[in-house]
Amino acid sequence: MTERVPGRAWTVRITGHSDRSATVSCTTPACRMPPRSKDIAALRAFAARHAAAHAKAATVRPNAWCHCGSQHCAAHPDTATHCAGAVLLILRHDPTVGRVWSIEEVCETCAPLLPNVTLLARAAQPRRTARPATEQPPPQGPAAGPGIPGGFSSPAAGPGEDRPAPARRSRRALQHSRRRRSGQNR
Repeated sequence: MTERVPGRAWTVRITGHSDRSATVSCTTPACRMPPRSKDIAALRAFAARHAAAHAKAATVRPNAWCHCGSQHCAAHPDTATHCAGAVLLILRHDPTVGRVWSIEEVCETCAPLLPNVTLLARAAQPRRTARPATEQPPPQGPAAGPGIPGGFSSPAAGPGEDRPAPARRSRRALQHSRRRRSGQNR
């Protein structure tokens, strides 16, 4: 699945009416909603649970386009950016208004720019296939002795010799000793 697909979005909305009742709607036509009611608190609780159910059922697709980008990034018009990064599943809900819950697949770049966002999930990284057992690893160069990482060898010590490595001198000490020697030869 390398072909890009449009980012999905689900929106659950509470709509008020003039008789002080409200209805809950969802952008998914197959979802069953409760009837119109004057119990706004119950409708709000239903809407939150319904949005959570959509988020729980959704699997973030790593090959999805950013839904925000498909809307021309209208949710963050003051910030010029290009969609990039991994796909995230987010919940957008402003608790002060409390009427709309949106679950969207967006990119890592747009997600922090959107107001009132909660990160729900991140797309799984594609699995890297293991090398088949019949395939040989690439050659590492000359054979390395025991205790030496593959591809490296030490010219000072042969295999099996237990000579300590020479002490390393810092670059500053080396420059200092060169200056001293050049001053003594004058």
